[in-house]
Amino acid sequence: MTKPNLLELPIGAQLVYLAEGGANVIYRIVSPKSAIASKKELPLAVNGSGPGVVDSCSGPPEFRGKLLRLRKDTPSGIPYQEISRNFDKNIRPLFKPEELVDQELVCLPRGLIQHCNDQLRVAEMDGKRPKRRQGVYLATAEPFGLLITDMTTFNDTGMVLAELKPKWLLQSPSAPATARRCRTCAMRDMKNHEAWTRGGKPERSFCPLDLVSDKFENVLRATRSVKGCKDPKQLAKVLYWNGTMQKLLAHQRAHRDVGLHGPAAQSRDKSLAMTLRDCTMFIKMPRDDVGTVEIRLGDLDLKTGAGGKAKYWLDVEKQLISEGWYLGSKSCSHVSDCVLQGSRGHSQPSI
Repeated sequence: MTKPNLLELPIGAQLVYLAEGGANVIYRIVSPKSAIASKKELPLAVNGSGPGVVDSCSGPPEFRGKLLRLRKDTPSGIPYQEISRNFDKNIRPLFKPEELVDQELVCLPRGLIQHCNDQLRVAEMDGKRPKRRQGVYLATAEPFGLLITDMTTFNDTGMVLAELKPKWLLQSPSAPATARRCRTCAMRDMKNHEAWTRGGKPERSFCPLDLVSDKFENVLRATRSVKGCKDPKQLAKVLYWNGTMQKLLAHQRAHRDVGLHGPAAQSRDKSLAMTLRDCTMFIKMPRDDVGTVEIRLGDLDLKTGAGGKAKYWLDVEKQLISEGWYLGSKSCSHVSDCVLQGSRGHSQPSI
């Protein structure tokens, strides 16, 4: 059954391709003039019959400040109704509304998905769609989209956006007691080694344990490695003892039965625990350091163990242990940034 009073995307609204990942494509809902001025993809009319006439600025208020997320047709794809139910039941109770990238089901007009797919194919022919995303299109059997909070700085030159993945803010409970890598840094070492053997370059990033350090210089160390961050010190000030980050840490601690132990990999508890370890934090900050900072957590679709994911989680943990990645014994030539590599006066959160 659908929710009562379910929103419907109005006929004539305009969609502009914004970004895409492995499972979804994100569109901005704009007026025709804004779409053309953006110099991105031409506006897509919801009714599939050419540019519409509805200006989004004069549309329903529930669409303002929102982006439209559409689901791709992938083997592991989960219907949006199920994603929405899981979000409402398992994620909303853990955080305040202003701490989450919100999501709300919206009914899609007939023909919209096919029209968007046609535009994706045109973008491929024009070389405007990322090569690694080509060949996969939107699910035509999905009747819903998701309206999500717009955390971009679109048309707001006074704000800057930083985003990062906090990942495992606590060490895996099945890691060796003598570990010199946290779960995230061990995983990064393993992937870097695989890339290095193929002739690729190792990737350096922050250690998530630094994000929840009680020492400011450690948080600053982490923000210096956040991609796209132009002012690490400002970001470090925002994240130091940040309430949302501390709450995420507390929830990870409460759902700590991960690794090789704990509930069955197919269980709701394991799914929630892994979801909390794979979300994205979006931080919107004023350039002049004066004004309101907005911090929201996104990418919180419940990570189920379906489609071989449960086996993957266990296999990865076994590999990190058996091949010595937690011990740092097979690292690439670069120096690890992990807190556990050496003593830096860091107070590691306890499990």
